Amino acid sequence: MGRFRRRMYEEYSQEFSTDERFNEAYRKVKRIKSFYSHLRIYIIVNAIIIVASVNDDFFSKGILDSGLLDWETYSTALFWGIGLLAHGLSVFGRDVFFSADWEQRKIEEYMKKEAASNKWE
Repeated sequence: MGRFRRRMYEEYSQEFSTDERFNEAYRKVKRIKSFYSHLRIYIIVNAIIIVASVNDDFFSKGILDSGLLDWETYSTALFWGIGLLAHGLSVFGRDVFFSADWEQRKIEEYMKKEAASNKWE
């Protein structure tokens, strides 16, 4: 898959080599893909850690003695999750939920609702 992607980029880069928008979009797509790959590996590895923490005596000892509630089981997920959050913020920016135009859209939405409610008065 890597050779195909590289060949495709080389073909398009000749056509769009002077187009800075294409280069910027290509870099952004690569960063987003990198983040999702990081997220996938995070989920797989932490699922393996949690499953491995359950020892063979889980059903006979119960959940408290099985190791499922130990700090060591979730410490990796916590600290790696902090790093993953930082990676996500670097890719998507700090304005993930409240983008620059969010405030303007909300104001317009409330103005439309107000206009619709006062329509028959």
